[in-house]
Amino acid sequence: MGYMIGVDVGGTFTDFSVFDSETKRLFHYKHSSTPDDPSRSIVSGIHYILESEGIDPVAVEYLAHGTTVATNALIEKRGARMGLITTKGFKDLMEIGNQKRPSLYDLLKEKPESLIPSGLKCEVEERLLHDGSVKIPLNEEDVRKAVRFFQEQNVTTIAVCTLFSFINPAHERRIKEIILEEYPEAYVSISSELVSEFREYSRMSTTVLNAYLGPVMKKYVENFQNSVRESGIAVAPYVTQSNGSIISIAETVECPIKTAVSGPSAGVVGATYIGRQCGIDKIITFDMGGTSADISLIKDGKAQVSYERMVEGYPARIPMIDIITVGAGGGSIAAIDEGGALKVGPRSAGAVPGPACYMRGGENPTVTDANILLGKLNRHKILGGRMDVDWNLAYDAIQKKISGKSSLSVEDAAAGIISVVNSNMVRAIRVVSVERGYDAREFTLMAFGGAGPLHACEVARELGITQVLLPPAPGTLCSLGLLMADTRFDLSQSYIMIAAPQNLSEMNRIFSQLTEEGDKMLENEGIAKEDRAFVYSLDCRYERQNYEITVELPTGEITEEVLSDLVEQFHQEHERSYGYYDKKKNIQMVNYRVGAVGTIDKPDLSEHPVEENPQVPAPVEVRKVRFEGSSEYLDTNIYQRTQLPCGCTVSGPAIIEQMDSTSIIPPGWQAYNDPFLNLIVTYHGGETA
Repeated sequence: MGYMIGVDVGGTFTDFSVFDSETKRLFHYKHSSTPDDPSRSIVSGIHYILESEGIDPVAVEYLAHGTTVATNALIEKRGARMGLITTKGFKDLMEIGNQKRPSLYDLLKEKPESLIPSGLKCEVEERLLHDGSVKIPLNEEDVRKAVRFFQEQNVTTIAVCTLFSFINPAHERRIKEIILEEYPEAYVSISSELVSEFREYSRMSTTVLNAYLGPVMKKYVENFQNSVRESGIAVAPYVTQSNGSIISIAETVECPIKTAVSGPSAGVVGATYIGRQCGIDKIITFDMGGTSADISLIKDGKAQVSYERMVEGYPARIPMIDIITVGAGGGSIAAIDEGGALKVGPRSAGAVPGPACYMRGGENPTVTDANILLGKLNRHKILGGRMDVDWNLAYDAIQKKISGKSSLSVEDAAAGIISVVNSNMVRAIRVVSVERGYDAREFTLMAFGGAGPLHACEVARELGITQVLLPPAPGTLCSLGLLMADTRFDLSQSYIMIAAPQNLSEMNRIFSQLTEEGDKMLENEGIAKEDRAFVYSLDCRYERQNYEITVELPTGEITEEVLSDLVEQFHQEHERSYGYYDKKKNIQMVNYRVGAVGTIDKPDLSEHPVEENPQVPAPVEVRKVRFEGSSEYLDTNIYQRTQLPCGCTVSGPAIIEQMDSTSIIPPGWQAYNDPFLNLIVTYHGGETA
């Protein structure tokens, strides 16, 4: 028996969750991030935990971490120098894009910066037809010339995307062989190994993003693996994918684009697990950290997954948990704009220098500074007393940068900062709920991240949500989610057919082939046969439509009965999404999807006995606090969360402090400490919004 460690790297703090599989003890730790090299904070944090807890490194049997390296490399344009090989006539596809124009009337809207330097796109003679047959054979000499040219131009990574390779990958595979013959040091990414789906632009874009990130991620994960090994930990670390699962270092190097939203996805996994414990299957997750807030929706106990999303202006066609991110965190900087309006974010003070109150040289007022000024955060120490803060520095920053440039008093300016940042997050929640046909009032808002519980009830109130769930360790739920994740590979294949009985044999052939591929991938990851499972779904649309809806299937063996249920389910989903359905129209099946899942051993978070007639302990202090929508400061009881007995109820106004977060219980709300030590906070103050 040993220890399991989950590590989540954030913009301000790096979080650790550690589970002792023998004693069943779970504990958490926060460490300041090192944005210049995220692995430094991970390794130093692990060393601190091992030394302070007296843990033998050999006893660590599982280590996984979520990473922002891929995301940051894209944002900062720090990817590798890249070349592109494609079918003759298609080299400008990345510039042409598709017919989507999100800013149709903005003539000055800038296109995303090209990831491929000018002149480094090469065409080769080859052509496949729509059925995969060869019209023009691959000209191998064209390929060799292109590779030699790339070598001369100091290209280190090559993307390959040819027409119809998702049906017949033979030409792309041969191109990869030639590249490795001519230039074995190059990193190579071919579209048929990443996305076996139609739509050329999305497929090429995903391949280009993957190739751009490949050398960067390879260097990072290999350095990380070596640092872990040097610390004495023998187990090979895992990395989180954007779909919420974990993969090995080798798989991360092959498909780095799969880690584009690695960290936030782990929080959704943790939220799903806790929701299942509590019997709550409709959840909106609200993960507010130091830099941003990540919002997602869980329905029927399952996270919503998108199969294409924009990453730094380019479509990435890989399965990702559907997460909306806004620049609204504890470190988000507040300022008065040129029009005299108060703005908050998206710029963040980050870990260095951080909010003004952190005493690290920060001069700009942030959301954290406003919360300290309003009494919502401890005015002397945070992180369980490990970190000093200075109320006066927060006051000075808000007075100088906000009050001094407006008619607002310092207190009103601080309250305004909170109102603005809350409004930003409310809009993001509406995107994942109301704008997608869901009534937010039917959901529980689960708040986590260091700042989530500070704002959750006020945000919920504005949305009309009457129940908020605060996990036992909200500030480290993403790192806990890493201990709950399974291994998963998502495979897909495009093949357009009408949903009709005569096509059953072809459907079953495709699903059987994908299942076999997924089984081999799980075997390569060392997953035992009995721990493998497969989930099936189809992207469907009405004939002549251009957008698909994903419909889940109970099995990979399609019978007439399963097909009939599929058709009916599609009509229902179409009505929910678009407001209508038409049973007279044919339904096309477009993309066939198989999720190959390998179950990993997880911590068992046991239930605690509820005390008989539990009493709320005496508050550790009474503090003046100004809540949202009020101009008065109220006397507010302050409690330590670890002192609250299981089964007790705390009525607002109250503040509950703990090492990794602070929970606000406003007037009109009540918090119940449930058997799993979650705070179930409900609104009892009258009509909702």
